[in-house]
Amino acid sequence: MSLSRTRIVSIGEVMIEMARGSDGRFGQACGGDTFNTAVYLARHGLEVAYATALGDDPYSDGIVALASAEGIASDLILRIPNRLPGLYLIETDAAGERSFQYWRDASPARELFEFPDWNRVAEAMLAARLIYFSGITLSLYSNAGLGRFLAILEMARQAGAIVAFDGNYRPRGWKGDIQRTRTVFVEALKRVDIALPTFDDEALLWGDISSEATVERLQAFGIAEIVVKNGPNSALVSSAAQQEFVAVPNVVVPIDTTAAGDSFNAGYIAARLAGGNPADAAIAGHKLASEKILHRGAIMPRTAQAVH
Repeated sequence: MSLSRTRIVSIGEVMIEMARGSDGRFGQACGGDTFNTAVYLARHGLEVAYATALGDDPYSDGIVALASAEGIASDLILRIPNRLPGLYLIETDAAGERSFQYWRDASPARELFEFPDWNRVAEAMLAARLIYFSGITLSLYSNAGLGRFLAILEMARQAGAIVAFDGNYRPRGWKGDIQRTRTVFVEALKRVDIALPTFDDEALLWGDISSEATVERLQAFGIAEIVVKNGPNSALVSSAAQQEFVAVPNVVVPIDTTAAGDSFNAGYIAARLAGGNPADAAIAGHKLASEKILHRGAIMPRTAQAVH
């Protein structure tokens, strides 16, 4: 990989977040799985750009301002006149588990690879050090958009980019069409170097009975590095060197599990890019996720994040 490749390109959707606090009132922020990971990667001092499409409204302005404040490059955020970003509400139960309601069908992020400027994102992908996306990213696009995205992903990988993918399966985003979901995932998995799935998602989409079964299925695609997250339980890390369960160093009682997996992924990727081995990188991911779930919302205060 060329030393000139320094940039991580994270691709997906960032939305307005309305989260109900302990007082019953909603607080406004923003979030989205790949955006959350981009924030936590940037906080590690990595060069990160976020690729999406937003409107030309004040809420979109606020999202771009947050990205800039977090050190995320916004040159790959397309601004579309007379459009609005998606919106979601989070309700959190007594155990810290969350439920979501979405208003996102008209989000411009869904057409990222169909707008006239989509080649700007494509060029950045071809020059990236690492490309990060998720199953939610895939759920956004039409077949035409997916065709473009997957083609560029393949070319970028051939040019030297590392491709990292979190399965992040949300049935509602696929309108219950499990066959289309599986077909799209299969095409994406053919182009992945680092898989960062969550076991519950894999069991739901593929019927996997164990983390080992998930690893075996993903290895069939030629994916050399796999980390199966499993909440407070050990993550199963599989690489060319070995396969092992890596325990959570410090299990905490969560306040809000939103973005637990997103922050884990950032901790893992940052540690790997810094030269750490997969097992140590999983520990770094566990530690960051453990800090995140002690805070409400997708993005914890910067002062709360210790970089490992």
